[in-house]
Amino acid sequence: MAPPGIEYSFMEAFFISTLSVAIAEIGDKTQLLSLVLAARYRKATPIIMGILIATLVNHGLSVLLGAWLADLVPADTLRWIIGVSFIVLGLWLLIPDKADDDEAQFKGMGAFTATLLLFFLAEIGDKTQVATVVLAGKYASGLLVTMGTTIGMLAANVPVVLMGKKAMAAMPLKTIHLVACGLFVLIGIGTIAFSG
Repeated sequence: MAPPGIEYSFMEAFFISTLSVAIAEIGDKTQLLSLVLAARYRKATPIIMGILIATLVNHGLSVLLGAWLADLVPADTLRWIIGVSFIVLGLWLLIPDKADDDEAQFKGMGAFTATLLLFFLAEIGDKTQVATVVLAGKYASGLLVTMGTTIGMLAANVPVVLMGKKAMAAMPLKTIHLVACGLFVLIGIGTIAFSG
């Protein structure tokens, strides 16, 4: 539940959740993981389904955590925590991710199972998971936040699965990370300045 005094529309919760995660995901380790999985398995549908289900579960749990924290922490304190968290997330986006070698231990699995497990594990403590917890603390609709962050994740990863290296090469990562940083910092400042 969003703290009293924080007003928003339901579409804002969905739109900000989708946009935040889609932009934050560009160049993220899970996007690099999508590229590796697409190259290894060459089967788009099971990889996309694995990403979808792993994200729904991971971000659903993150929304529950964010909602629990929103109920636990006083409204004015929560406003500052959310605002500062968005600013920190924005700055964190300027630190590039590298692909992990964790996928080696999932060699014998099929495309769907490997993607499901790798994406779920890669998202634990990741920028987009932290952003989902923060978004759930800001917005009362956990369903819209989960839907938005999941669609944002798919928007960033499905093109990589389908087009591989061409999709990654077409994205000016430094510019996108700067824009994403600016977006998160503005949301953080707006939350602190205009939600009281």
